[in-house]
Amino acid sequence: VQLQASGGGLVQAGGSLRLSCTASGRTFSNYAMGWFRQAPGKEREFVAAIIKSNVNAYYADSVKGRFTISRDNAKNTVYLQMNSLKPEDTAVYYCAADPTIYGTYARYWGQGTQVTVSS
Repeated sequence: VQLQASGGGLVQAGGSLRLSCTASGRTFSNYAMGWFRQAPGKEREFVAAIIKSNVNAYYADSVKGRFTISRDNAKNTVYLQMNSLKPEDTAVYYCAADPTIYGTYARYWGQGTQVTVSS
């Protein structure tokens, strides 16, 4: 599976961004999808995941209520809508296929997209 993430950028605290990740190479709908992030000097951390059927989603406590993960299997795309952004959300965000829920492992990784939240 090849993953291409986009949508990062610079935003003020309280603002919103939507990340997208488009998959190719294998049947997208067969995989759970996830988003992870890594801030400077910190380890990569789980952000959110969604299983194949778009019914169940999982979130890190730090983003619960602010971020929403969704997927469009017809477009082979997973999204991360990020609202009420905080400076501590600044990180490189990675999409992944077949992730461990709440873990840091995934079978396939995309390239990162930078999200910077200014105070």
